[in-house]
Amino acid sequence: MKRITIKDLSKHLSISKSTISRALMNDKNVHPETREKILAAAQELGYKPNPAALNLRYGQSKSIGFVVPEMTTPFSSKVLRGIQNILYPLGYRVIITQSDENPLIERKNLLLLEEFNVDGIIINPCHENYNKDIYQQIIERGTPVVFFDRIPDNSLDASKVMVNDQLKASLMTEHLVSTGRKRIVHITGPDTIRNAVERISGYKRILTKYNIYDPELLIKPEGMMFEHGRNAAKQLLDREIEFDSIFAFTDTLAIGAMNYLLEQGMKIPDDVAVASFSGTELATIVYPQLTSVEQPLTEMGEEAAGLILERIKDNSALSRTVMMDAELVYRASTGK
Repeated sequence: MKRITIKDLSKHLSISKSTISRALMNDKNVHPETREKILAAAQELGYKPNPAALNLRYGQSKSIGFVVPEMTTPFSSKVLRGIQNILYPLGYRVIITQSDENPLIERKNLLLLEEFNVDGIIINPCHENYNKDIYQQIIERGTPVVFFDRIPDNSLDASKVMVNDQLKASLMTEHLVSTGRKRIVHITGPDTIRNAVERISGYKRILTKYNIYDPELLIKPEGMMFEHGRNAAKQLLDREIEFDSIFAFTDTLAIGAMNYLLEQGMKIPDDVAVASFSGTELATIVYPQLTSVEQPLTEMGEEAAGLILERIKDNSALSRTVMMDAELVYRASTGK
């Protein structure tokens, strides 16, 4: 059924659209009889007000843009849950866009959100500085932006929510060394992502400390999904690289690698220990369960929502960086 608009009511009643609009807004300057006639017709025809249009009358859309690389894994959906926990009770809606790790798609999504007049944008960039110019333009045009997880450089006046990736990567690598592992592979993320670079740095720091760092054990996959982790493990075996453990940039990469190794008859963790960064249920629904750095994703979303509300309320408010803690959870995939 076609949505009934103010234009339809105007045509039906032969009353101007401005009068109908004012009557629906309970404007006291509209004659009571006229207002009752308009309200009766609106009920009869099934007219429903457009919340976005009404909010725009007061300078806000009550909508927040949510820009993420993917919604395939639970990562972004858990952050979204935290955002909704804060924003939904306040009457905000969240418009979700996905870039598929493609900067051009991300750029189009950002411009689309601007066309929707969103009050703010919460974003996890696909590659942190590819679209720096459009981030800057959006901020300069007065739309608050909050970055989470992947963070562009500090030249952008925007609030950020993140974890200490270098520290946690160091601690996870230290854990693998403590279990007797000396040939530790790191399946990396893209070098255009800050947290991927910081995790590599933490990994290198620990292995260098023990004089066991080997650049041959840094494997750069073609992507960050299960099949890319699988291909990375296949590459290791095909090249006959000696390794006794894997620390992956994401749980999807880790699980893909682990599945391939199991298919090849290798035992986890007896032959190869596997660990990753995570924060989602994926680490616990595989066998053996995956040792991982558990990021507080729902809380990350709540913090991001709080920061965007600060800037909506006062666009001159100072940007803030919130550093979240992450927990190392040891499971069967590393033997303890």
